[in-house]
Amino acid sequence: MEQTLVIIKPDAVERGLVGEIISRFEAVGFEIANMRMVHPDEDLLRRFYAEHTQKPYFARLIGYMCSGPSCFVLFRGDGAVERARMLVGATDPACAAPGTIRGDMGMNLPRNSVHASDCEDAAARERQLMF
Repeated sequence: MEQTLVIIKPDAVERGLVGEIISRFEAVGFEIANMRMVHPDEDLLRRFYAEHTQKPYFARLIGYMCSGPSCFVLFRGDGAVERARMLVGATDPACAAPGTIRGDMGMNLPRNSVHASDCEDAAARERQLMF
C-alpha cells in the first residue's frame, strides 16, 4: 500500500478540526499508519519546504507553520498520494472545490488547513523528515 503525509496545519488545529479532517480520510478508506502532534521548529520546516526557499512566500509560510502545533499523519491506502491530493483540493482555498478539505475549511494562503504530499517522491522525503 502506498503511504502519504498529511499535515493538519496550525489554523485547523487551533479551530478544533483535527478529528473532522482525519474522519474525512478514514471515511474514504485511508488507514492511519502513524500520527503525531508537534510544534515544529524553524530548522525542520526549512528542510521540509526547501524547494520553496526562493519563493516570495517562503518566509510567511515558515512563520505560519511555526506559529503553533500541527498534526502530522501518515496515511496509507491504494493510490494514497493522488487520492489525498484530490481530497484536500486546490492549494488556494478560494479556488478549492466545495466538498474538499481546503474548500470547506481553508481560510486563505497559507492558512489552507492541510498539506498533502504532491507526488510519491515527495511523500517518501517528507515521511523521512517527519517520522
